[in-house]
Amino acid sequence: MLKLQHLAWDLPDGEEIIKDIDLTIPDGKLIVVTGPNGGGKTSLAKLIAGIETPSSGRIIFDGHDITDCDITQRARLGIAYAFQQPVRFKGITVRDLLELAACAPLSEEALCHLLGNVGLCADEYIDREMNASLSGGEIKRIEIATVLARNARLSIFDEPEAGIDLWSFSRLVDTFEELRKTHGGTLLIISHQERILSIADAIVVVADGRVRQAGPRQEILPTLLSDALSTRCPRSQNTGGNIHE
Repeated sequence: MLKLQHLAWDLPDGEEIIKDIDLTIPDGKLIVVTGPNGGGKTSLAKLIAGIETPSSGRIIFDGHDITDCDITQRARLGIAYAFQQPVRFKGITVRDLLELAACAPLSEEALCHLLGNVGLCADEYIDREMNASLSGGEIKRIEIATVLARNARLSIFDEPEAGIDLWSFSRLVDTFEELRKTHGGTLLIISHQERILSIADAIVVVADGRVRQAGPRQEILPTLLSDALSTRCPRSQNTGGNIHE
């Protein structure tokens, strides 16, 4: 279980980005964090992963205070993170990267399964280098595959739909849905996409650095869809919560 207690994070100039967030994320669930651009979603994910250090508050993972742990220490504890803008690794092949993530050699079948889950053909990618010859979308999908290879206790995906084509996105949603049913760990996904929201166990809405709504998908998603409709149709009389406020 992950617990965020009065979590806050400021930029060096003093601007508040994350403001006193209290949140509990249970084990074995698919949680989607959504909200307006610039609301603090990615910053929150980076604080959980250990990429950024909170200005105040605590992060508790499986009963242990990991607030002061760096990203490597958190990875050893079972937290994996897929960047919104993946990094490239010159001289390292796709096979190397997946085996590093899995901490073990992988069979051809396992490699094919991992890459297939993100819409890539293993025969075409296993021995390619992680360099500029790969497109941004290809790099993105391979990084998501490395997170899947980790089989982590907590896997964080920051806008996994960014930079990938419609077919690959559809395959990715299927993969998340399958993991939701079979994977013992927790999936935390930052996303605006309705198809990803629709498979969540719970949804957290973050805006202006605060949690505006949090609860089961059945409760939160209808209010988001209703608000989106009222935004497109100004004459609507809907008075539900507005994630853009």
